[in-house]
Amino acid sequence: MWLRVSSIILRNKILLLIVLALITGFLGYHAQKVEMSYEYSSLLPKKDQAYKDYQNFVEVFGEEGNLIVIGTQDSNFFHLAHFHRWQRLCAELSAIDGVENLISVANSYNLVKDTEKKQFEVVKVFPDTLQSQKELDEYATILRSLPFYDRLLYNKETGAYLLAITVNKEKMKSKEREKLIRSIQKVSRQFEKDEDIKLHYSGLPYIRVVNSIQIKKELYFFSVLALAICIIVLFIFFRSFKAVFFPVLIVLIGVVWSMGMLALFGFKITLLTGMIPPLLIVIGIPNSIYMLNKFHHEFVSHGNKVKALQRVIIKIGNATFLTNLTTASGFATFVIVKSNLLKEFGIIASLNIMGLFVLSLLLIPIIFSFIEPPSSKHVKHLDNKFISKIIAQLINITQNRRKIVYIATTIILAAGFYGISLMKTSGYMVDDIPKDDPIYIDLKFFESNFDGLMPLEIMIDTKKPKGVMQMTTFRKIDQLETRLAEYPELSSSLSLLNLLKFAKQGFYNGRENYYSLPNNREKNFILQYAQTGEENATLLHSFMDSTQQITRVSIRMKDVGTKRMEELYADFKSDIDSIFTSDNYDVVVTGSSVTSFKGTQYLLKNLFQSLALAIFLISGFMAIMFSSWRMVIMSLIPNVIPLVFTAAIMGYADIPIKASTILVFSIAFGISVDNTIHFLAKYRQELNVTGWDIGKSVVLALKETGVSMLYTSVVLFFGFGIFSLSSFGGTVALGVLVSIALLVAVTSNLILLPSLLASLERITTTKSFKEPLLHIYDEEEDIELEDLEISYKEEENKK
Repeated sequence: MWLRVSSIILRNKILLLIVLALITGFLGYHAQKVEMSYEYSSLLPKKDQAYKDYQNFVEVFGEEGNLIVIGTQDSNFFHLAHFHRWQRLCAELSAIDGVENLISVANSYNLVKDTEKKQFEVVKVFPDTLQSQKELDEYATILRSLPFYDRLLYNKETGAYLLAITVNKEKMKSKEREKLIRSIQKVSRQFEKDEDIKLHYSGLPYIRVVNSIQIKKELYFFSVLALAICIIVLFIFFRSFKAVFFPVLIVLIGVVWSMGMLALFGFKITLLTGMIPPLLIVIGIPNSIYMLNKFHHEFVSHGNKVKALQRVIIKIGNATFLTNLTTASGFATFVIVKSNLLKEFGIIASLNIMGLFVLSLLLIPIIFSFIEPPSSKHVKHLDNKFISKIIAQLINITQNRRKIVYIATTIILAAGFYGISLMKTSGYMVDDIPKDDPIYIDLKFFESNFDGLMPLEIMIDTKKPKGVMQMTTFRKIDQLETRLAEYPELSSSLSLLNLLKFAKQGFYNGRENYYSLPNNREKNFILQYAQTGEENATLLHSFMDSTQQITRVSIRMKDVGTKRMEELYADFKSDIDSIFTSDNYDVVVTGSSVTSFKGTQYLLKNLFQSLALAIFLISGFMAIMFSSWRMVIMSLIPNVIPLVFTAAIMGYADIPIKASTILVFSIAFGISVDNTIHFLAKYRQELNVTGWDIGKSVVLALKETGVSMLYTSVVLFFGFGIFSLSSFGGTVALGVLVSIALLVAVTSNLILLPSLLASLERITTTKSFKEPLLHIYDEEEDIELEDLEISYKEEENKK
């Protein structure tokens, strides 16, 4: 088959170049249309009950994730000039396009009883104009007498104050959201400058937008850095402009293809898909390294450029196809995960890895058929003394120090399995943000002063119209809120009861000691006041549906991680079941904090399944290639060890298993097995040349393939290592852990695999391995005479 492929490629060079140019032009045109993702992608599938519960809540009460908060800690907050400036800040923020509502201490409201109209008048606690410090102090005293606002808009114990902004949800789903956030930042930072005071910013919309801006910056930064790493490494190894320029050109075309495919599939740039360009650059370069190394080896061997290029296609094509297929499989297994975020990443990454294979297979032979043959300077790297010494040392170890290799492997595995036993599962809503990042620092400010920001909603269905307004329901909700107040991870709850308590206090002329739940006698006439007037009715209906059958208890909680959240969720359910009987009430715990924790759990489970699928698929591909189950087992051993080693590091270094770190294993396994395929393919070719001399075949395979394995491993190690410079913890973990796994993998493939082959000899190297299902050409099988004649004629015509 590959003989035929080589003939097609070298006979139709111009036609293939035109086709590739047209494809690149088409995808390049669409690449200009690719957009950033401005929507939160749920990790839960739509059939999951937690997802359905959340959608039901949104249908009844609307979105709960469109709130941006700004906070400060200021002992001089109620100084007149300072307070005036805060009022102006609120006015300026309210005027920003996209800000729908704003509430803070400066524009807080009080309920004042109007006995004539028998309703509450909603009046501002602080008037728009304040003439003196004494006047401000009087109004501040009124505010402090309203328990409703304590821990909601201010914390009297810590002197912290909060400003909550409700933003337009449609703008938050479009590119307009960046402009909105920047406008809020501009106004707020001017306040910071004027008053010399620090403001803190948070809320889910704010965190998501700031992260997306950072993703966009990192997309360009890592693409350029990956390119620079590859250029430097290629030049150090090959010392040739052509050997650097054309591989780089190939991966850049691959990047254009990937961006075009994103647009064609209707996908957007997310935290994961934003990593695809630098990943393709790093993963695509090894194809060129193996092909160029083989080209130079062949040319030095017989001096015929065309024959060398044909042998590159014939002898490297099959192995390169399988290495790209296994790498693509590592990414493609994410498709089974019912998360759009991972599914899109898996589809685009896997398709474009195979696209890079096609580009490399076509362009390397075609381009180098047009240019001058390599000079002695260009092939000098084959005699690199430093690399030769490393290879010689590896041969010595695999031939004479195999016992030490096996003892070291046993020790590493034993330590590895112990390290795995130390691994923990965890996940936070701001998991990927470093602790010194302003977003993380600001979130901790709100957790310290307002007990967190992550939305937790409890939706109570009384199963009958007006069931919410019954005293039995009030008492049960009050009982639940009392239980919830015992959890240090939760903020004070906000519910219909808070409004009723506020209304009771207003009914009794604002006396603080009357801020309590109305009794049965008080309920009717207080509700008569509370339900009269448009503003009052709106306040009430924000906490119950139009039929008064369903109500909500809103809580903000700290970002406690999935493990603690799982415990809390079970405790909440237990508390609810003990208070609300299932016959009379349907109670659901939901909100972003619940969907996030459930989504992380779901994702971890599915990612383990995708890792198992990746191992199964790759083993299947290798079985087809080698046609020997013994050789498949042999090839898996040096590639499982890096996974064990990496997992052990996570255990020892207390790096938890979470969505971002579990990705490492599928990706690392898919890439690390490439070295095994190249080595065993060359080993099998040498078996035929050496007359089934296993020891000699191992040495010869190490001498040629070992060089390419070292070159590609350096590219991959530093290429993935650049992700450690990311602002996101998940990306850092991916970069560091994959780099470590690949370093261990190349060591394992260069030392352990040859040692096993030499030790076990004929136990593993059976006839079925020699005669595989998928044929790989040996050194004696040459190109068809017709092809050679055509090639020679082409060479003569050029001369």
